[in-house]
Amino acid sequence: MTSSGWSELILREIDEDREALVDLCRRLVAAPSMNPPGRTTEVADELQAFLRGRGLASERIAVVDDAANVHLTLSGSAEGKHVVFNAHMDTMQPGDESAWSVPRLELTRKDGRLYGLGMGNLKGGLAAMALATTVLARHRDQLPGSLSFTAVCDEVMFGGRGTEHLLAVRPDLAGDFMISAEGPGFMDFAVAEKGLLWVDVEATGPGGHSSRALRGESAVGKLANFMAQVDIFNDVFATLPEELKGVTGGEGNLGLRLSANAGVIQAGEVRSLISPSALARFDFRLPPGITAASVKHRLQKIASTVPGIRLSYPKEWDANWEAADSPYAKSLIHVIANVRGKTPQLVVRLPGSDARHWRNKGIPAACFGPQPTLSAGVDDYANEQDVVDCAKIYALAAIDLMSLR
Repeated sequence: MTSSGWSELILREIDEDREALVDLCRRLVAAPSMNPPGRTTEVADELQAFLRGRGLASERIAVVDDAANVHLTLSGSAEGKHVVFNAHMDTMQPGDESAWSVPRLELTRKDGRLYGLGMGNLKGGLAAMALATTVLARHRDQLPGSLSFTAVCDEVMFGGRGTEHLLAVRPDLAGDFMISAEGPGFMDFAVAEKGLLWVDVEATGPGGHSSRALRGESAVGKLANFMAQVDIFNDVFATLPEELKGVTGGEGNLGLRLSANAGVIQAGEVRSLISPSALARFDFRLPPGITAASVKHRLQKIASTVPGIRLSYPKEWDANWEAADSPYAKSLIHVIANVRGKTPQLVVRLPGSDARHWRNKGIPAACFGPQPTLSAGVDDYANEQDVVDCAKIYALAAIDLMSLR
């Protein structure tokens, strides 16, 4: 069979499996896996049942029983490259549940969309990768290399029980190339993603009765002063490295913007007392061109102007990327264009992903998936056709990358 004939066969088989793909999405959505606490056992059960029903045995690896990771490897007939699929099974919390117009843990199929908690991030992409794996398994005797499918826990909270643990236990799953099902939104192609810096800001000051409060002296006042100065960081945009020439920041150029958010603020519990301490936990997202070290330097300068401020940094990593003109990136761009009928926009993804674990090892990795917008939220969904197209793209990209030299 010619390569074009084989590609057409793969595409046709995935089209024929549309209802099976939607049904898998339904089963995955119905299996709760919000993080925290990040229990993925039920999702892993459904995923392994799907794979088993198509003749594929998979293995489960876990630090603790309720934080499961699933993987399998298909070996082809030739000694080509080893391609790795990666998707996470845990989801974000639903947010304001009263704002949802559809059931959170029940798939709703309407107007060309598949609604349900985690459909955009990331159960739609997970299902597409699982289906692509089973379709390629039917033709493993023709595969020019090998494919590993990895479904992990603990991605949402950047925890150590998921990909980090899996690669430590099974370093062979690093492979030669990795494709993440994390979508940057709008079916764009993310060759880069922002880095992360978590900062804990602790302020101290004199306590006492509220009638004795003085301007700028209380812990809360000091923290407010510091936070006001940090808020201007949200207006800072990066200049991309030359290696990312042709890459954009996506919608609103937000992929190039430094963001600073205090997701947690804590102080006193009694209205009429001056709290002697206050705490803010910041999350900074760092575009390529702005390092964690440079942001920390600016924060220390601000802290030096506000007595009683102490900074600590519980987690950090810089932005990471694959060169936009690398053979790996060109291969995926070509496949996406063939399936979708247009060349994808190359962007910087706003949230982090597990792709960094591969890039940190020097292994080419990028993100492409059916998340419809920049990040998931209320009434989480994925466009049904996008999920189907992703399955096609994952399958054809894997074949193409296996033969890449």
